[in-house]
Amino acid sequence: MFERRDVLKAALGAIASGLAPSARADAPAAPAPQPPAPPPFSRDMIVEFARSLAGKPYAPPPTDLVQPFASLTYEQFVGIKTKPGSALWAGENRGFSIEPLHRGNIFTAAVDLFVIENGVAARIAYDQSRFDYGSLKVPEKLPDIGYSGFRVLHAQPGGSEAELSIFQGASFYRAVAAGQNLGVTARGLSIRTADPRGEEFPAFRSFWIEKPLAGANALTIHALLDSPSVAGVYHFTVRPGEATIIDAELTLFPRTNVDHYGLAGFAGASLFTPLDRRRADDLRVAATAFNGLQMLTGANEWLWRPVSNREELQFSSFMDVSPKGFGALMRNRDVADYQDDDQHWERRPSLWVEPLGEWGEGAIQLVEIPSESENNENIVAYWRPKTPLVGGAMASFAYRQFWCWAPPSRPPMAVAVNARSGRIPGSKLRRFVVVFSGDILADQQKTARLSAALTTSPGSATNVRTFINAQAKTCRVVFDVDPAGENFCEMRLVLRADETQISETWLYRWTP
Repeated sequence: MFERRDVLKAALGAIASGLAPSARADAPAAPAPQPPAPPPFSRDMIVEFARSLAGKPYAPPPTDLVQPFASLTYEQFVGIKTKPGSALWAGENRGFSIEPLHRGNIFTAAVDLFVIENGVAARIAYDQSRFDYGSLKVPEKLPDIGYSGFRVLHAQPGGSEAELSIFQGASFYRAVAAGQNLGVTARGLSIRTADPRGEEFPAFRSFWIEKPLAGANALTIHALLDSPSVAGVYHFTVRPGEATIIDAELTLFPRTNVDHYGLAGFAGASLFTPLDRRRADDLRVAATAFNGLQMLTGANEWLWRPVSNREELQFSSFMDVSPKGFGALMRNRDVADYQDDDQHWERRPSLWVEPLGEWGEGAIQLVEIPSESENNENIVAYWRPKTPLVGGAMASFAYRQFWCWAPPSRPPMAVAVNARSGRIPGSKLRRFVVVFSGDILADQQKTARLSAALTTSPGSATNVRTFINAQAKTCRVVFDVDPAGENFCEMRLVLRADETQISETWLYRWTP
C-alpha cells in the first residue's frame, strides 16, 4: 500500500540519519529497532495521493497475466467460481461480505483491494484457494496476480446472502434491489464518450473497503481513479433496502483541460423495442435493459425519452440548469412485455440519479449506438457540465443513486407507459401510438376537454386522435407522421385538459 510504504521510507530515513545519541560501551544492548506501526487510514490520505498522482505522467495498470489466465475464453473465464464460504467476513454477521473477482478475458487490468479494520488498511493478497477453476489446469502455486474487482454480497433473512453490487472493469459498477437481475451499468466518470477524438476510459485502480460493524446496514468504499486526463478519489456509501442506495462523492484532479466529460453516467443494452422493430424475426416483444430516459429538469418539467437501437450513431442533448434528477427506468415490468424466460428483462433495475448540490449549466447527453447484440451496452447517458475541468485545479461533485423497482421521485401526472410505431401500408406516413397512464385519466370531468398537444420538426403530424379508457386509467394517442423527405423527425407530445398539462412530456426522435 503506497501510504504505508511512504511512511516506512520516512521512518527508516530518520533512523539512518544518526540523530540518536551514541550508546556507551558498558551500556546494555539496545533492543532491536521495530518497524513503525502502519499509519492510520484516512480519506485525506487518498486525496493527497490522487493530487500527487495527477502531477505525474499517466502510467497504465499492469495487464500482463500468467498462463492459463492470459488467454481465457469467455466460457473459461465465467467458469472460474468463488468457492462457497470463501468471501471476506462470511459468517461474521456483518451484514455484508466481499468476493474478490479473478482477472482474465476482458478483465485483465490488476486492481488493488484493501480492507480497513480498526483504522488501518491491509492489502488483500491473491489467494488461489478462494477459487474453483473448473476445467482449467492451473499451477499448484500461483504468484500474487491481484484481482479485477469485487462483488458485494448482502445478508438475507434466513442467513443466506445475495448479490448486491459489483465493481469490475474500468470505472464501471452495478447494483440491484432485492429480487432483481443485474442490468444497467454505472460509470464513475465518462470522458469523450462517442467523441470523434476518441473515448477515454478512466479506471478504478485501488479500492479500500471499510470492514462494517456487526449487523451494519451500510458499507463504505473508497476508490482511486486514474486515466491519462484525470486522477481522482471516490467515496461510496452503499445502503441496501427497498432500493439499494449508493451515495457517490468524488474529487477530481485533471492532468489537463477536459471539455467533454460526464458525471453520474450509465449504460445499458437495447436491441429492439416496439418503437424500433427492425429485427422482426424475433419471438420476443422487446430486448432492452431499460425503457427510457426520465428527466426532472431544474424548472420542474418531467421529460420521458424512450431509447432505441439506431441504424446510425445518434446524439441528443437536453440542456438544463441544475437538474433535479435523471435516470434509466424500466417501466414495463410484466414478463409479457418481453417474452424472454432466460434474460428476464422485466427484473432489471431502474437507476435514478439525484444530484447533491448545484450542478449549474450543462446538458443530459444521450448516445444511441447501433448494435447487433444484446450483450453490447449501446445506450449511454450522463450529465455533461458546461464548465470544463481545468488542468491543475480540483473539482468536486456528489450524487445519490437509487437502484430500484420504481424511483422515489415520480411525475405527479400521467406518464407514458408504452409506445409503438409502424409504417402505414401503401403510404410514406408512419403511425405512432403512445399510451399514457395515470389516476387523472379516470376523472371524466377533467378529461372531458382533453387534447393531445403534438409538435414535430421537421415534417408534420396528421390524424391526431385520443382514446380514453377511464376504467383502465389510460389514454391512447394515435397520430401519423410525414417526415417530409428528411431522415429524422423530433416529436414532443403532452396531454392537456383545457390549458393545464396533465402528463409528462414525451419526446422521441424518429430515424429510418
